[in-house]
Amino acid sequence: MGAEQIAAKLWNLCNVLRDDGVTYHQYLNELTFILFIKLSEIKGFEDQLPEEYRWSKLKNIKDNKELFDTYRELLATVSSKSDNVNIREIFTNANTTLRKPVNLRTLVSAIDELDWYEEHDRDMMGDIYEDLLERNAGEKKSGAGQYFTPRPLINVMVELVAPKLGERWNDPACGTFGFPISINQYLLHKYDYKYSVSDKVRSFQENEALSGVELVQDAHRLALMNAKLHGLDSTIYLNDTLTEFGKGLKGFDGVLANPPFGTKKGGERPTRDDFTYPTSNKQLNFLQHIYRSLHKKGGARAAVVLPDNVLFEDGDGAKIRRDLMDKCNLHTILRLPTGIFYAQGVKTNVLFFERATTETGNTQQIWFYDMRTNMPTYGKRTPFNRSAFDGFIKAYTGGITTDKVQLEYDGTIDQTKRAAITDERWQCITREQIAAKNDSLDLGLIADSSLNNGDALADPIDIAKETANELKSILGELEMIIQELK
Repeated sequence: MGAEQIAAKLWNLCNVLRDDGVTYHQYLNELTFILFIKLSEIKGFEDQLPEEYRWSKLKNIKDNKELFDTYRELLATVSSKSDNVNIREIFTNANTTLRKPVNLRTLVSAIDELDWYEEHDRDMMGDIYEDLLERNAGEKKSGAGQYFTPRPLINVMVELVAPKLGERWNDPACGTFGFPISINQYLLHKYDYKYSVSDKVRSFQENEALSGVELVQDAHRLALMNAKLHGLDSTIYLNDTLTEFGKGLKGFDGVLANPPFGTKKGGERPTRDDFTYPTSNKQLNFLQHIYRSLHKKGGARAAVVLPDNVLFEDGDGAKIRRDLMDKCNLHTILRLPTGIFYAQGVKTNVLFFERATTETGNTQQIWFYDMRTNMPTYGKRTPFNRSAFDGFIKAYTGGITTDKVQLEYDGTIDQTKRAAITDERWQCITREQIAAKNDSLDLGLIADSSLNNGDALADPIDIAKETANELKSILGELEMIIQELK
């Protein structure tokens, strides 16, 4: 049985718990605890759990109430009994939302009956869990979409920044740890580091190379679980990067991130004192943090997902963009299509930049790629997948195709090769041209064909539907802002 099939079966078990009043998000947390115990057996780290709480013990308890009581005892005590730091954190403040012992029995039995070994693929376990995370993010009632970045986008960003063995990478708003895990998978595929390097190098990659910070405890728990199932004992802090804590996060070779949208609660400014331009806009503060957290020895780089307002906001926004373009070579901006995030209607971009060794004048030109205009509306009917990036990957790399980029591209920005690419979506704008527009980066979009061709106007009903959807998107964004301010 493949990873996707197992994930579907596990997700469908949520229906069992409807009568117990369990939400999708609560179910994923519950499943995380139970799965972890089962998969510790499969993945070979059950010795990190107390013997009395291992899967073989739990599944053989015949009485439902005894099983339920043992499970609750496990959740309450594992954190204090395990010697593994990440296991302790996974089970910190753990509790069950189940009320009926019979439902726990159903879950334990169903999980035990699944054929976990058919493909003989130990990494399949991580894929199963990531599939569950994506299903949870897609369920609007769970609220999890706020910290889930689409997998195709994550993978492409990783491949274009081209991480290398021995580098330290960080995600300061890591959600479920998607970016670092993708980095690890990329390095495994490109360098086969499990078998081709020394024990010292392998230990560094599995324990020290990748790190993250997550503010929300539930997301932090899922991140730790996700990392563990991918063979990583990475440091994932439960903390807020925009507080004093974040000042210590620096000297990285690279950062990949999709910072949370919105403002600080109550419109507050960050509580750390090292930002030159503190603002209530969280994305702008994260952007400042990210380029400051890169080392200045040369070669440190980042790719960051940011909403449109970061590109054009006046005041501190303009000052931060200037500071970014001074300290870094901001060489590429990808204008992403709408509809790829679960918060519908949010317009986003990916900024690619490299920290320089000097502090001024490092951005001379920026290449823009427009994946937004005259693009399909992505959703259930038109899935957002890797092929959507074919044109951008070829332009960014200067001619390398999507199927070869992972193994052949080394991250070099070759201006001559970029300039040779013929693609209407791909254009270069000089620093002088940007300065003339008050340092706005809301640029690079091509003409919308639907507006230029009067004969191609849509049916009035379709226009009305599109307008209604736009209004829903606006209301959704307003609701997000209201929730942030509560």
